[in-house]
Amino acid sequence: HSCLSLACATSLVGNFTLSVSSGAAFVSTSSTFRRNSFLSMSTSTTANQVQVIPGRPTWQQTMLRIRDPKKSLPFYTDLLGFTLIDQFDFPQYQFSLYFLTTLPQGETYDLVPGTQKAHDYLWNMEGVALELTYNYGTENDDFKGYHAGNEERDGFGHIAVNCDDVYAASEKLEKAGCTFKKKPDEGRMKGLAFVYDNDGYWVELVKRGENSSIRNEFNFSQTMLRVKDVKKSIAFYQALGMKVVKELHFDEAGFSLYYLASSNVPDDADTKTMFQPVLELTHNHGTENDDNFQHFNGNEEGRQGFGHVGFLVDDVYKACDAIRPMGYGFRKEPDGGSMRGLAFAYDPDGYSVEIIKRGGIDFGDVKKEG
Repeated sequence: HSCLSLACATSLVGNFTLSVSSGAAFVSTSSTFRRNSFLSMSTSTTANQVQVIPGRPTWQQTMLRIRDPKKSLPFYTDLLGFTLIDQFDFPQYQFSLYFLTTLPQGETYDLVPGTQKAHDYLWNMEGVALELTYNYGTENDDFKGYHAGNEERDGFGHIAVNCDDVYAASEKLEKAGCTFKKKPDEGRMKGLAFVYDNDGYWVELVKRGENSSIRNEFNFSQTMLRVKDVKKSIAFYQALGMKVVKELHFDEAGFSLYYLASSNVPDDADTKTMFQPVLELTHNHGTENDDNFQHFNGNEEGRQGFGHVGFLVDDVYKACDAIRPMGYGFRKEPDGGSMRGLAFAYDPDGYSVEIIKRGGIDFGDVKKEG
């Protein structure tokens, strides 16, 4: 039961028949399938027992480390339609942060990334940003690259974008020189694709619902993490204001998928038509019964790639006071280290969860004028 990631999923990645490692990636059409049993349970029992932390927590970011922003930024902005909304430069610490998101088609963004006005926009946004972290010098040939996930016991799986036509999107990306983990006509699960970004992270291409009103070519739609004990994980993220909006169960394949939306998303949101992304939690059945099982969280030495998810709150200190009794600990307390007023909590699987003050703090970056 504790076979995770690629162990029980080689048949899916190799033959594209059924996928535990990639979450809803390649699911056999013959698998026993159930939908939404947890939704009723979560609203009647689990949700009522979970107290949401104070300060209106909203999911605001997913962080990935990148080797070369000159390659990664064009991939996301030029090919996938993301907008670079902000940038933080820390030459004193030898790194920069780039924040991208998909804005509704027709919405103009005229702020200059790296300025205080862009910072104010970022730390008050209601959407979710993709944070790309660049450590100076990693673009050089002697750097071996980041760990993109999807190897044995890896926790992070992929991010995703929704689109109207996966086939047309795949053709466009292939013509642009992109390579694929899975093209839409490979395997039994037709119409679903995974493209590699410049660092080897998997980006799933998901078809929108027919009744979608979204006019964007692409919209940021998922971050997928594997979890050991789904009840503990869902309770944790419910305390951060998230809600289960969809779930899929593949009993023969031995895994389930739970889709969580931020607190500012309507309860009846449809993952195929909503503009905001979901946090997809993949649970391989039985891992919760193995005391020795643990996922890699993306921050271990030699396995760094995915970094964290992050939430905005009104008061970091009050939020952390409410998180602390959960017992999973902190990677950084609000007053730990030199950056006061910023925290990193651990979730039940040891993933880092950044807790950020809504409105922002002075991070000590070198700001641009404008």
